Amino acid sequence: MDSIRFNFPAPEIDDSVDQLRKDVRSFLQDEIRNGSFRPTTDCWCAGIDPAFSRKLGQRGWIGVTWPKQYGGRELSALHRYVITEELLVAGAPVHAHWIADRQSGPLILATSTEEMKRTILPRIAAGECFIALGLSEPESGSDLASVRTRAHRVEGGWEITGTKLWSSGAHHCQYMTVLARTGERDDRKRHDGLTQFLVPLDSPGVTVRGIRDMSGVEHFNESHFEKVFVADDAVLGAVGEGWKQITSELALERSGPERFLSTFIALEKAIQRGTASMEKRQAVVVGSILARIRGLRAMSLGVAALLGQGQSPDVEAALVKDLGTRLEQDVIERLREFWPIQMKPNAGDELQNLLSDSLLRQPSFTLRGGTNEILKGIVARGMGLR
Repeated sequence: MDSIRFNFPAPEIDDSVDQLRKDVRSFLQDEIRNGSFRPTTDCWCAGIDPAFSRKLGQRGWIGVTWPKQYGGRELSALHRYVITEELLVAGAPVHAHWIADRQSGPLILATSTEEMKRTILPRIAAGECFIALGLSEPESGSDLASVRTRAHRVEGGWEITGTKLWSSGAHHCQYMTVLARTGERDDRKRHDGLTQFLVPLDSPGVTVRGIRDMSGVEHFNESHFEKVFVADDAVLGAVGEGWKQITSELALERSGPERFLSTFIALEKAIQRGTASMEKRQAVVVGSILARIRGLRAMSLGVAALLGQGQSPDVEAALVKDLGTRLEQDVIERLREFWPIQMKPNAGDELQNLLSDSLLRQPSFTLRGGTNEILKGIVARGMGLR
């Protein structure tokens, strides 16, 4: 069998990238000092603060890779990477704009009409427009090709009926990108006949219901569409080509630093508390975790470099998410060996608050955005094993 090579090129980091990191870090330190937010784990998924997103937009830190005519700054994927990395490490409340910045904005940029680009992208870049993902359904999770939401042609556009589940932050969003079936289902070609639509969530027939998770946070939603009309310009890309677009989007979704830094703030606080009295075994465990983070960061940066070159590194992105989300779970398992977690900690104990929140969110890390079993299948296909 021929050897399999994965491509994780080392990006070139120039002075402008280093300066941007310093600027973002300084801003975040000031915000924490001023009480603007309380650092949390899993901040990119559970930390929603539209006002904070607007602050980032005012500084030009959303949509930085997009053309200037659409509100961007025409910077590199690496510039965006350091912004997201600093936000995650600080535990900042970034979920409101995260999806739109990471994948919905690039999707609109690549597939939408000129009018839609000029209308929506500058609002996203300003931190004033948020977009949810409409992919999973009550009976279609990892098996995304089985979606039942349908879109029928009507005069002047389309009529959408169906239900989307686990849409993070939809109750704060103005739009949702909805994957719907526009052709007849053929079990032999299940990926055919799927189309993406950009649906305004204030449209007649849309109902968004919150779902409270076991940590007490209500960031998941069930969104129902009952004969919702959208115009023809709501179609993203070509009719029937939705699956190809989704696979490209997933490389953006799966490869970023949020796939291995969700619990970093808890790790950092634990190290700070235990540095003076850390035993050898604790030091070995922490060192092992930090080494894994370092390796994953190199891989994730490599994927960012490939994306910046216009490539679609699906297999490499799947590897980052598989290894990264398992690391996130391991961080909590190893930390609780040394710092027993109190599920109702004192409000003033920052470390215990971070650990207890992480423990409750821990099961979701290897499920959301594609289960690790699905990711292993992608890697196996990339290696020619399936």
